[in-house]
Formats: sequence, structure tokens, C-alpha cells
Amino acid sequence: MVTPAARRMAVSQAREVHGLSEWRAYRLLGVSRRTVRYRSSRPQDAGLRQRLRALAAERRRFGYRRLGILLAREGFRVNPKKLLRIYREEGLKVRRRGGRKRALGTRAPMMLPQGPNQRWSLDFVSDSLICGRRFRILCVVDDFTRECLALTADTSLSGTRVARILAGLIAGGHPQ
Repeated sequence: MVTPAARRMAVSQAREVHGLSEWRAYRLLGVSRRTVRYRSSRPQDAGLRQRLRALAAERRRFGYRRLGILLAREGFRVNPKKLLRIYREEGLKVRRRGGRKRALGTRAPMMLPQGPNQRWSLDFVSDSLICGRRFRILCVVDDFTRECLALTADTSLSGTRVARILAGLIAGGHPQ
């Protein structure tokens, strides 16, 4: 029993189930009479809640701070803490954006090549020398014949160099 609402509930349950008097239930549970008899004087803010919901529906990506600015422009002067409380009570929390978009459903299976030079696969293989220096190897393989068309090893393979190697393969010559 931590919250005042839980204490009120415990007192009413003790009175109904066990037939205790109001005073006896307070004493037994260690609850103050003021806690049970308290009535909130907080205004309901129905107009503010309604306008906040309407603005949140229009501006789905706006959080409570930006919605508060819009409300202030319309003449609603609201304390930020109160605005946050109402915003949460109304369940208007902006959901975090997800990660990158992934393919939905099942993908169409990749067509198998019917002859040589219809589809190539590229891969980079990396390793390091005994001295700790790293090197990479670009492997280009024909998917139909499973023949290795190019193996280029270097400590640095830039995108320009890869494009030059592929252009050489397409032209039919040996790449540099």
C-alpha cells in the first residue's frame, strides 16, 4: 500500500469485507482519515485534453514540447510538467522510429544463370601479414562456370580501382 488510492481501496475493502467501522479501519491499517476523505480540486482540463489530442493527431511526429508551443499560440498557458502529465495520460507518446526498412514478405528466388557472363559475384577477402599489416583480395567469380575471373590483392582497394577492374573484365581484357 504505497499510493493514496491503494490506501483508500484497502480501507473500503476492510469496511465491506470485515464489517469494521471507518475509524477502526483507519487505525488498523495505519491510514490517515485525510488520505481517505481527500477529494481532488484539480481542474479536469477537458478542453485542453481535447485540443492536445487533436493537435497530436494532426502532427504525429511532434512531442509534448512542440505541441505545447502550438497550444501556447492558441492561448493555452500550460506548465510543461502538467502538459507532460496530460500528454502521458492521453497515451500520446511519440513512438521511436525503427531501424532500416527490411524486405516484407518472401522474396522472389534469384534466377539461375543460363550461360557464362550472365551474373558475376564479387567478394573481398582480407588477412594480415606476420608483421601485422592487413591486405585485401578482390575475387570476381562467374556464377555459371564457377570460374574465377579476377583475383586482385593489395593493401588498399578503392572503389575507383574496383570499377576499373570490372570495366576491364567487361571489355574482355585482363584488368590491372
